Amino acid sequence: MSNLNFLLFGVYPYIALAICLIGSWARFDLSQYSWKAGSSQMLQPRGMRLASNLFHIGIIFVLCGHFVGLLMPEALYHHFISSADKQLLAMVSGGFFGILCLIGLSMLIRRRLTDARVRATSNTSDIMILFVLLAQLVLGLLTIVASTGHLDGSVMVLLGTWAQSLVTLQPVKAAGAIESVGVIYKLHVFLGVTLFVLFPFTRLVHIVSAPVWYLGRRYQIVRQKGVKPAMPRPQRPRSYEAPARETSAPTAVSGYATAKSKTPA
Repeated sequence: MSNLNFLLFGVYPYIALAICLIGSWARFDLSQYSWKAGSSQMLQPRGMRLASNLFHIGIIFVLCGHFVGLLMPEALYHHFISSADKQLLAMVSGGFFGILCLIGLSMLIRRRLTDARVRATSNTSDIMILFVLLAQLVLGLLTIVASTGHLDGSVMVLLGTWAQSLVTLQPVKAAGAIESVGVIYKLHVFLGVTLFVLFPFTRLVHIVSAPVWYLGRRYQIVRQKGVKPAMPRPQRPRSYEAPARETSAPTAVSGYATAKSKTPA
């Protein structure tokens, strides 16, 4: 096994995961107001719902398929499906949802680059991460084409061994399992690991944001328009009024004389 293969597929995944966890924690602690997706639907709603739904539906199913397919041990799924049938299932389902995701992502990229208002509110990381996702998606679809040359499921078993060995902290075994697979698979895996590095610094952080606090939030009291309140409104306090100035002459105090009535000694 070459040192480069061990570095890229045995060591680099742990480095990427460390950057992802530490960077996400630092961003949430230091710049919490930037922890958002930055939706631009308010600026231009036309075509946004269709593109977003196609992209998110496709990417969710693709990620779930990768998670189950890579981390499920071979001895476990052999009870109900063979490796060849599992690969065929992954190719069909992954191809279908991958194409849905590709269509939605292409629409989102076109919208972000051609719409003046959306383009003006986009930063470099917004555009960069879209093209990285596009490259990763295209590589994933190309692996389906490459898999048609070997339908026995052997490559899928090797990729699963790589992922499971990383989870069980066996980097040497992981790098050795992936060394013999084709370059298209290695590019797909490498770019997928690189997404963990980019995760804390882009809008991808909204993936792990779930409004679970909403379940324990207090109810809001909302009054319908035109309905009279049950209790009368309190009276507004009067404004301050200065006391009226006295116009009459000052009265003399007993035992004292005023300035006009004072007689010379």
